[in-house]
Amino acid sequence: MSPDASTREPGTQFPDAVYATDSVPVRQRRTYWREALSRTFAAMDIAVPDEACPGTIRTSSLGRLRLVTADGGPMRAWRTSRLIARGGDEEHVVVSLVARGVVGIEQDGREVCLRPGEFAFCDMARPLRMDFPDPYRTKSLVLPRQLLGVSESALRRLTGTGIRPDTVLGSLLSPFLAGLVDTAALYPGQTGSALAGHVVDLLGVLAEERLEGAPGDTAAAARVPVLRIKTYIDRRLADPDLTPEVIAQAHQISVRYLHRLFQSEGDTVGRWIQRRRLQECRRELASRKAAGRTIAAVAHRWGFVSAAHFSRVFRAAYGMSPAEWRESAVRAPLGLPPRSGVTAAPQSVPAPQSVPTARE
Repeated sequence: MSPDASTREPGTQFPDAVYATDSVPVRQRRTYWREALSRTFAAMDIAVPDEACPGTIRTSSLGRLRLVTADGGPMRAWRTSRLIARGGDEEHVVVSLVARGVVGIEQDGREVCLRPGEFAFCDMARPLRMDFPDPYRTKSLVLPRQLLGVSESALRRLTGTGIRPDTVLGSLLSPFLAGLVDTAALYPGQTGSALAGHVVDLLGVLAEERLEGAPGDTAAAARVPVLRIKTYIDRRLADPDLTPEVIAQAHQISVRYLHRLFQSEGDTVGRWIQRRRLQECRRELASRKAAGRTIAAVAHRWGFVSAAHFSRVFRAAYGMSPAEWRESAVRAPLGLPPRSGVTAAPQSVPAPQSVPTARE
């Protein structure tokens, strides 16, 4: 099938496409419509009461988001464990807004009936059923699951529930999502990518609001990804361009979610990176093997671009200058007492505005 006819080879991907049943022979429309839905969202089976099966899908891209307007007639669509196992690459969340008609959604043991202006989260990695009893129009965002920035257990508590436009965030997001889907094709690439990031952040805020007070999504649940991220940071401390954006991209999560992971431990990404760099500089300055290296060289070796900035944050952390620490550490084995104020780890340092403060 093709976006507007049946001339393209099966399996062709269309980030921006139009699928319409009008030009498809009636006996082929059900198959065509099922494949159009599967290419747009994820592999699905459908049942339709009328072989005429009228429908149109329009898709466009915004950064890593796919925005979809779907118009169709009465039908039922479902995604089974068999289809999920066969697919392998449909790790997406669909945020579906009803513009016309009603839509029934069942997932994770919950059912919800959405009316115009209401929307819901659907996880395409788990079984799902959707009922469209009347002609409908939906406007949807399709995004990689990692971008949403919530844990597996948290996502399970979001699905099968509706967000109404009479809630605070619902009243903001419902018209915004509808307008965004309608105008996505008008934005140039860089603007679209930036806007997509803001959309994901808004959805993350909504998810957090919905999950607030719900059991199970605790700081303990974030401990494993935090440990993995800290290991990644330790391996790249010498890189002066190590920023939250770089770290988030490497782990396929949003920057907002990265900050939230560290916040759950009472820390910030920037403070953690700076503290680890200071610890490595302090260790190296105390080593006799590094006696021939200048303080500036040691600072640069661990990601500090400015020697003056390094000296300031070192003094704030340890109560002495790097030169004083080096002298104290070298003399200590001779039986001289260590300088007062020297601690095994940095004291609390005022959080930098962002990691690149090391360039100051």
